Amino acid sequence: MSRQLEGHRVAILATDGVEQDELVEPRRAVEEAGAAVTLIALEPGEIQAFRADVQPADRFPVDLVVARASVDDFDGLILPGGTMNPDRLRVDDHAVAFVRHFVHVGKPVGAIGHGPWMLLEADVVGGRTLTSWPSLRTDIINAGGSHVSEKVVVDRNLVTSRGPADLHWFCAAIVGKFTQMPQPVEPF
Repeated sequence: MSRQLEGHRVAILATDGVEQDELVEPRRAVEEAGAAVTLIALEPGEIQAFRADVQPADRFPVDLVVARASVDDFDGLILPGGTMNPDRLRVDDHAVAFVRHFVHVGKPVGAIGHGPWMLLEADVVGGRTLTSWPSLRTDIINAGGSHVSEKVVVDRNLVTSRGPADLHWFCAAIVGKFTQMPQPVEPF
């Protein structure tokens, strides 16, 4: 197993309603590649994952509240979907600012399913090509982006994917993109 992300820190921004597989599989992929992962949410405690937005799945402990999170502490960001998850996140000013700052400083961001809603709310899709869950197509176009229906799309520092059926390709793409991050500097 390659440890190409050894020493890197990856944030996952999610809250109640997150699609379980879109949280678990990308997390596993970057952890297996050596990254340390921090689950960031709106509130401390745990978040409730779902399958297909209606079937409660597992609960996951929150590591950090987004109001206290700093982009400077992370090398990459993952935005899982599930309809309820980004819909709740996108009305939180701290969550939106966190995503916007990540994109503006050029750090890699992976968003899957409904996760690109956060990119829309952060106003960072203009002039970009993305894919997403099909229902976001019009939103992406109205925000000045281009939408294609492909398993994975990489546009500069953004990696987007359609949903759970494409997780294999999404996970490979985010590990590949996150591998292109500058190597962390060891303290003297």
